[in-house]
Amino acid sequence: MENKRDYYEVLGVSKTATADEIKKAYRKKAIQFHPDKNPGNKEAEEKFKEAAEAYEVLSDSDKRARYDQFGHSMGPQGFPGGGGGGFYGAGGMSMEDIFEHFGDIFGGRFNMGGGFGGATGGRARRRTRKGSDLRITVKMTLKEIATGVTKTLKIPTLDKCQYCNGTGAKDGTSFTTCHTCNGTGTVTQVQQTVFGAMQSQSVCPQCHGEGKIISERCPHCSGEGVQRKENTVSFSIPAGVSDGMVLTLKGKGNAPAHGGVNGDLLVVIQEIKDAELIRDGNDVIYNLMLDIPTAALGGSVEIPTINGHARLNIPAGTQPGKVLRLRGKGVSDPNGGGTGDELVNVMVYVPETLTPEQRAAFESMRAAGNVKPDESTSKRLFSKLRHIFE
Repeated sequence: MENKRDYYEVLGVSKTATADEIKKAYRKKAIQFHPDKNPGNKEAEEKFKEAAEAYEVLSDSDKRARYDQFGHSMGPQGFPGGGGGGFYGAGGMSMEDIFEHFGDIFGGRFNMGGGFGGATGGRARRRTRKGSDLRITVKMTLKEIATGVTKTLKIPTLDKCQYCNGTGAKDGTSFTTCHTCNGTGTVTQVQQTVFGAMQSQSVCPQCHGEGKIISERCPHCSGEGVQRKENTVSFSIPAGVSDGMVLTLKGKGNAPAHGGVNGDLLVVIQEIKDAELIRDGNDVIYNLMLDIPTAALGGSVEIPTINGHARLNIPAGTQPGKVLRLRGKGVSDPNGGGTGDELVNVMVYVPETLTPEQRAAFESMRAAGNVKPDESTSKRLFSKLRHIFE
């Protein structure tokens, strides 16, 4: 993917900027680099596009949250932008989209008098209605996260009414011409802006750009164009996802009233904490409690892993705080960075009570010189344990 500037940098705001601050910053950039103020200036044109793209993302709370987490790449395959194109792919935003956002900031859709491609005259482009997004939470075990999983769920959604084809009108044909816009779907007004007097067109508030009004409502959906239905949705979640990640399923959300495109289904990942293993990025950690004989003499112990149990060899003289590594026993990196490891953090249990025979055995060892660490050994061992207290 081509290198892109940070969106916050483009608008000149901090990462903690409010929605109002972002809007004001975009308004300032839009005025500064507008093509009518910079005719023939390709650099200004690119900055105008860049500012519009940044505003499109940062003004949307969901897109902004995903951008803050993943940047321009937007995360692993199957997640927003996972194909490598980021938010807009290689082509970026169209100029029609840019002027639509510009109109949102200043009101209406401007007729700029021929200054920039697609922004001149004509009928205002009616926005395609989009249904609301649905958000669900999917709980995943550590094993499911490590291997990836396919989920099939039944989800209540609003579907297009089959009787009126989503129009809300009886039989899909009961309409009359809108008298406010005379069937054009737009209303025209003249505004005074920083560029002088400009004519703008906006979507008719009476018919919402349709140019027609329902004369008789569909009795099956009460004129809404949608009906509640339970849909079965199957989707794959790639290995290596993290708690809080969002998977976007395009077009699997609610249908809009009176026609348009469906919203999206947002699947929020919730990681179920494992009873024995602790996840640390792509690694997993297991806290192993050894008995004194095994730590001193060495041996073999059984430990849990993501995919079941495994035998771990314990070297003789293993000290508390030592970390043993099982390579490739962790979680796959969703961005293709390999698989993490299982880190076994060793602790040694000192018995709180002893039998007479055990006490005699320890007493016999007390006088031996090699059971007491010298100064250099003490420093070495405590340096490994220092992180526990910091």
